[in-house]
Amino acid sequence: IFQITVTATYGMNDFRDNLIYLYTRAASKTIGTCFVLNDGQIVNERMMVFLNDMLASGNIPDIFTKEVKDEFSNSIRNDAKQAGIVDTPENLWEFFIEKARKYLHLCLCFSPVGDKFRIRARQFPALINCTTFDYFHPWPQDALVSVANRFIKGVDGINAEDADNVSQHMAFVHINVNIQSEEFLNSERRYNYTTPKSYLDLIDLYKSMLNDKKENIHVLKDRLENGLEKM
Repeated sequence: IFQITVTATYGMNDFRDNLIYLYTRAASKTIGTCFVLNDGQIVNERMMVFLNDMLASGNIPDIFTKEVKDEFSNSIRNDAKQAGIVDTPENLWEFFIEKARKYLHLCLCFSPVGDKFRIRARQFPALINCTTFDYFHPWPQDALVSVANRFIKGVDGINAEDADNVSQHMAFVHINVNIQSEEFLNSERRYNYTTPKSYLDLIDLYKSMLNDKKENIHVLKDRLENGLEKM
């Protein structure tokens, strides 16, 4: 699995380098690779042009200059020979692209919230025509409780006998937010989205608030002890 690291200076040149590295890894070195990219990492809409070409054919003309193509073709010449491919520039490049398509997979994690995904789907048809959609449906209560138990297990400040009650309450809150969101949509015609990530954020928020509360109690305890000593 490969993911880009977006920084304040990350730009198109960095993205080009990342893509060349992925193609080198997948096609030249025959290493199966999954490129995971979420919509928050799309820092420039020109990145979508590269992704659209990558999904549609595997060939990205704006990146694969003649020098890059020659270097890639040379890297797979022995593999092509073993496969019985006639050694011509066109055949080598076609063999390279097919090998890249076999060993390199793109996993896009895009949110349908708002207009951005709809606009991108219209501008870059490969997002729809050349992908398989994996929809994340709401988690059932048992799954919510299980996930909460997993993340709060061993947290300082939550007794073992209370962990299940805390997990049940977290699941109750998330499910009721979903119910209220449906009522909000019916009455106000506006959407409020909740996702598995929202639930994980809820668990992180609870742990953070619990830690802050514990530190605050320690401060108050120290003040009380100091005051009693002075008295």
